[in-house]
Amino acid sequence: MLAFFLAVGIGAHALDEFRDRPLGTQIPSRVLVLLAAVSIVGAIGIGIAASVVLTPWLALFVLAGAWLVVAYNLELWSGRFHSDTWFALAWGGFPLICAYFAQAETVSAEALVATAFAVSLALAQRRLSTAVRHVRRRVRTVRGELELADGTTSSISARSLTEPSEQALRFLALAIVALAVALLITRLS
Repeated sequence: MLAFFLAVGIGAHALDEFRDRPLGTQIPSRVLVLLAAVSIVGAIGIGIAASVVLTPWLALFVLAGAWLVVAYNLELWSGRFHSDTWFALAWGGFPLICAYFAQAETVSAEALVATAFAVSLALAQRRLSTAVRHVRRRVRTVRGELELADGTTSSISARSLTEPSEQALRFLALAIVALAVALLITRLS
């Protein structure tokens, strides 16, 4: 968990902000590069240590993770690896299959199905959040109205465009917490 926190929680976000400032912070570029380098190297170090203690095969996941965090967040190769699909694979499926392998030292059918779940969930989250981020970050004003079949109208606003997706994202987050608690209870029973 610490390796993923370092690589994704700090490193990926620092690289993303360094690349094109999506959050609009004023953090100096050299600080972002230092944060990314230290956190990603730390995550790799943890992964190498785990590879030595558990199984050398884990090193393949460490290499793949290091490549994913850099290629995705710096949008290398003209952004080829910075798509919704790569987001879902890198931040949805990869952590699940990697953590499973670290615990079981194998990949099972249920791990692959769980990985497909994580990828699908990440794709759903991405689809919902992309429209919200677009309105929040790029849209200056929203004007217009919807004319309903009965002739009545309702105004379109930034809130009317973002609120349904934001609510769905909150429910997805709640659903994942509930699933995690259910799995923990099952494991402890």
